Amino acid sequence: MALKQAMEVYELLDSANVDGEQVARLLRGRGVDEVEVVPVRGEKGKTDSIKVQIPGTAGKRSGGRSPTLGVIGRLGGIGARPERIGLVSDGDGAVAALSIALKLADMRAKGDTLPGDVIVSTHICPDAPTSPHEPVPFMGSPVEMHSLNAHEVDREMDAILSIDTTKGNRIINRRGFAISPTVKEGYILRVSEDLLTLMEITTGKGSAVFAITTQDITPYGNGIFHLNSILQPCVATEAPVVGVAITTETMVPGCATGASHLVDIEEVVRFSIEVAKHFGTAKCRFYDDAEFQRIVSLYGSMRRLQTSGGKG
Repeated sequence: MALKQAMEVYELLDSANVDGEQVARLLRGRGVDEVEVVPVRGEKGKTDSIKVQIPGTAGKRSGGRSPTLGVIGRLGGIGARPERIGLVSDGDGAVAALSIALKLADMRAKGDTLPGDVIVSTHICPDAPTSPHEPVPFMGSPVEMHSLNAHEVDREMDAILSIDTTKGNRIINRRGFAISPTVKEGYILRVSEDLLTLMEITTGKGSAVFAITTQDITPYGNGIFHLNSILQPCVATEAPVVGVAITTETMVPGCATGASHLVDIEEVVRFSIEVAKHFGTAKCRFYDDAEFQRIVSLYGSMRRLQTSGGKG
């Protein structure tokens, strides 16, 4: 159970004055030594990028061979002040990611250390702008997506769970969370059976998968419609990326306040930690490497979809 950690993180982030250093102090106070906070400025304001390293017993940081899981909390901002008072729905990705880091820290303190390293990253901005989007308004970001990717996507990540509020759409209409097919180097691959199994175990419900399109896995800023930013990490890495979408039955704007459901966030936390446990022992595959190599041999590289495109 991770409801305690989710509540702690939510209460900390639900503030007009919160910043990355306050989050870092919470994590350091629970025994996390490696917490990096980097202020990032853009044309529309500032945010604090935060990256947390949770070393494993057999992870690469200690000379081991267990793979490293990356967990990225995707969002525009945790607040839209002064337009909106309070933590916005879009902030759920940050709440979930930081709750995962806090829960892993508490587990380590109790003697339960995962085999593989886990890297958690997100950003903290209580006063992000909003932007028009159909069918409901988007939360904007004070900095460009390529800048966020540069801070949040780490080269040590062997696979990535990208967690994002995904409520303002008609693609999935179910309360809880859903996962995407695996995306790797411009290819949308089959949904991971291992992830579906862990989802069913941790929720006690049938698995849920949300649809994605080629548009969704291209970089922001190309003038093409995107469901949201959940799969933007895939344009900045060779590692497989799976979106973990926190969802609702009705369309909820990302800039809405009072719209976060801690029980849903807690499910995402437990699911992600189970993925980390199994991934670190090679018992959870995001994709079939032999099949991926076969696809590339037949149809060539699709890495162009990771770029801004152009003629040629």
